Amino acid sequence: MDLVVDLHIHSHFSRATSKDMDLPNLYKWGKIKGINIIGTGDFTHPAWFSQIQDELEPAEPGLFKLKDELAKIQDQQLPESVKSNLIRFILTAEISTIYSKYDRVRKLHHLIVAPDLATVSAINSSLSQIGNLKSDGRPILGLDSARLLKIILDINPNCLLIPAHIWTPWFSLFGSKSGFNTIEEAFGNLSNHIFAVETGLSSDPFMNWRFSALDHLTLVSHSDAHSPSKLGLEANVLNCQLSYQDIVGAVKTNDQRMLGTIEFFPQEGKYHYDGHRSCGISLSPDDSFRHRNLCPKCGKKLTLGVDHRVGELADRPVDFKPQNHKQVEYIVPLAEILAEIRQVKSSQNQFVLTEYLRVTAALGSEFSLLRQISLDDISRVGFSQLSLAISRLRSGQVSVQPGYDGVFGVIKVLSQLSSSSTYSGQTSLL
Repeated sequence: MDLVVDLHIHSHFSRATSKDMDLPNLYKWGKIKGINIIGTGDFTHPAWFSQIQDELEPAEPGLFKLKDELAKIQDQQLPESVKSNLIRFILTAEISTIYSKYDRVRKLHHLIVAPDLATVSAINSSLSQIGNLKSDGRPILGLDSARLLKIILDINPNCLLIPAHIWTPWFSLFGSKSGFNTIEEAFGNLSNHIFAVETGLSSDPFMNWRFSALDHLTLVSHSDAHSPSKLGLEANVLNCQLSYQDIVGAVKTNDQRMLGTIEFFPQEGKYHYDGHRSCGISLSPDDSFRHRNLCPKCGKKLTLGVDHRVGELADRPVDFKPQNHKQVEYIVPLAEILAEIRQVKSSQNQFVLTEYLRVTAALGSEFSLLRQISLDDISRVGFSQLSLAISRLRSGQVSVQPGYDGVFGVIKVLSQLSSSSTYSGQTSLL
């Protein structure tokens, strides 16, 4: 069966997250979004792990579901159009490590996926001897990435460690501020136990295909959601059985079960271009080079973004595309499209949320609306402007203004942005 999978999220115990990041809300928004498999996030935090044990129950092997009494409460608040959507949880956590290696301070984030509660208990017991797991849902540990991987695999070799958002300037495998140039530098002789990497919001598969060192790895995409409505900013599409082994097996092998990814336009990511936020300066890598990577306004060092860093390590041209590759679909979040249609500045506006719920009640989940429902059906129920916007999205006719130095980019599907370029390309590439 086809499954939409988002493994990288956070609970309300992580910094800068919504108080609504609890399991019932994740269940509800998973149905509204059209996501089938959701990572629990933050299983290393004792209080959150306790909630996982109290509010979830075993379902298919290695998967969990919200307990019936909690699910019924949420289902009563949902429209019939999304009520039947399947939701399962899988045990995940993100761990931040800060350590010195090869005479540099390294800062990396890692996504951990585990098959059962006993394994999580053992992981938490081991890591609690290294750092304070209570301080944050995403704990910061003074631990070498290779040692973290060894600890996880020694506890259970069926666990999966995925380097998170690998190009982000800070806290990533290849980040310009504190990362490495190769996987081997980070993980040494355990590098063959790295099966997948997370591309992050500011890069997409096309950018990663330029770096041949990643050819043997599965490219995965997740939301890194800090609020329930942000689930599924990116996700994976798998055709596999409902079980931990089949889902993780698809990620590990990148075989026919791994269909592809659903992507943010990478320009919308907040570290796509180079820049200096305090000066309002955003530059392409070529422009940064001309300014010697210094802010043309204040002269300080620019934050070099993902596009720049990919270019530094890439050994293939910008237009490279493998002869055979997985499906890549680009989306703009429905709330952003509705905000543009209604000419509202923020997609978090209450009016936009009301409209969002009205649209999904009439047509179904966000992903089915953006990816599958016919344009005629969208128009037929009274959303003609939305039909036009989704038509443009599906054909890749969008206007882009790249993000930089922590500032999200802007994507428009109906109007032209000032100081922007028009992206033109197919949103689904087989």
